Amino acid sequence: MIDTATWMVWGLNLDGLIAGVATWVIIWATRYACIKGEYHFKRGFRYVFLSMGILGVLAALLAGNIVVSAIFGIFGFANLWGIHEVIEQEERVNKGWYPRKPDKQ
Repeated sequence: MIDTATWMVWGLNLDGLIAGVATWVIIWATRYACIKGEYHFKRGFRYVFLSMGILGVLAALLAGNIVVSAIFGIFGFANLWGIHEVIEQEERVNKGWYPRKPDKQ
């Protein structure tokens, strides 16, 4: 059974605020990882997103608290979306919107 205990401070329920801040941080971090990952590892970085996404979804299924489960679910699906974003990032690099890593000689 899911633990429905909430985080309360001065009678205020912080569950939504915690989930909202966590969502913002997760989206920011996965976007940054997409840009840096494509720069250094090209399309191969999508497998990192795949593995992290699967782990996040599994953690969401196993978490005992609903807010923690939601945060893991958001993390998992943001990483699964990152698979698509790595491919899109490669197209943005080809258009010249982002720098291309110079080849080693």
